[in-house]
Amino acid sequence: MKKRTVYLALEANSKRELMQKMSDYVTEGWLPVFWPLHDKEVCTIEFGSVYIGVLGMTVAVTESTDIKQDKKRIIRCGDLNMQRKLDDWLNSYLLCTQNTEPRETYRLWSAISIIAGALQRKCRLDWGTLVFYPNMYIVLVGPPAARKGTAMNLARQFLEENQIKMAAEAITREALIRELKNSTDTVVTESGKMYFHSSLTIWSQELTVFLGYQNHQLMSDLTDWYDCRDQWTYRTKNMGTDEIIGVYVNIFGATTPDLIRSTMPLDAIGGGLTSRMVFIFEENKARPIAYPGLSVEEKALLEELKYDFARIHMLSGQFKTTNAFLEKWIRWYPAQEHNPPFVDSRFDGYMERRANHVMKLSMICNASRTGDMLVDVVDLERAIAILKQAEIKMPATFSGVGKLNNADTMTKIMADLGTAKTMLFSEILTRYKSDVDKWTLEKILESLEAMKFLRRIAMGNDIKLEYTKREI
Repeated sequence: MKKRTVYLALEANSKRELMQKMSDYVTEGWLPVFWPLHDKEVCTIEFGSVYIGVLGMTVAVTESTDIKQDKKRIIRCGDLNMQRKLDDWLNSYLLCTQNTEPRETYRLWSAISIIAGALQRKCRLDWGTLVFYPNMYIVLVGPPAARKGTAMNLARQFLEENQIKMAAEAITREALIRELKNSTDTVVTESGKMYFHSSLTIWSQELTVFLGYQNHQLMSDLTDWYDCRDQWTYRTKNMGTDEIIGVYVNIFGATTPDLIRSTMPLDAIGGGLTSRMVFIFEENKARPIAYPGLSVEEKALLEELKYDFARIHMLSGQFKTTNAFLEKWIRWYPAQEHNPPFVDSRFDGYMERRANHVMKLSMICNASRTGDMLVDVVDLERAIAILKQAEIKMPATFSGVGKLNNADTMTKIMADLGTAKTMLFSEILTRYKSDVDKWTLEKILESLEAMKFLRRIAMGNDIKLEYTKREI
């Protein structure tokens, strides 16, 4: 048996009414919750014309238990009494952050990631014999100064203000497991049953540093956690075993193509952990912004975003689907297997899990626009559109990753020539003198010519290289 504190939120239209409701519950065993450092001030919050108070009760529980309560008076997340201020959280976030340098795709997926972090294992979608949870493994990929970190920092404040548990950036495997175990919390269902869940968001602006150099064991653990097991058992340092109940890990990270090449094992590319990740690639920032300040309207919008995000975090229970969603899914699911967005063997594992990503995105899109937890066809269509947009540049993530010794140099030459349209042999050799010699460069260019990516034109003592506008 374990002791857990269950928290109960009560809503009223006036402070007097709230105090009366709280008094009624105190007679049934609930105790007022006091503000930290103010042990005589009861925890009450005012949201506009709505007053909310918090009570607590310590109970002895096993893995799950029934608790006695007046269920009608418990404020469940998504309740219609908790009205939103915005029509759609994702769209409003993009509008609020438009005067910043990161590209829209980075900002959109940052918003998606924090909603996934806010929903936690409290929310799920039962799908026949399967259960989907809204956690995602999202990685922003791009060269240095593409403003990956800026996009992440813009979103982080929402998780911090709602005290959503996040793992430290630099952490060992053992410490990460300990953080996941210590993140154990409880959720009470509408039927009054209480369950444990261990929900954690891993937030790392240098994801490959977080993973470590070819750290197979940590990658294996993260792969296991993606599926949100009901119970995950591991061996401790003292050769005993311990377990984590209700695993839910959400990852949001950033890295560069060069770091992917140097730190990830070649046999891990395309399968295992990377097949569960959604890679968002951009070549550069959107535009230079001399002063990324917020206008009066944007400041007001930010406050509304915070208000609604708190309500998204309150969501709990099972997502349902409409008949329209089901009809669209039945048509789309088999069709997408035969029509992949692109062909690349390094993404074979991703293609197998593509439908899972769409299902998770559908839940997140629904939470973005409403609290009814009824996933409709508009959520599915939006999820598909968002993923398709990301897949346009996704293959560039593993550019230069391969068994060919000079795969990374070839990729860089292709990028340079694609931008410049024409270059001289001597110019390329000078630029990459630390990576290739004359003979190696000739072999690379011969391969690119055979792929009809370029053509060579003799010019006296030099060779002119022309880009043929063929995508490889």
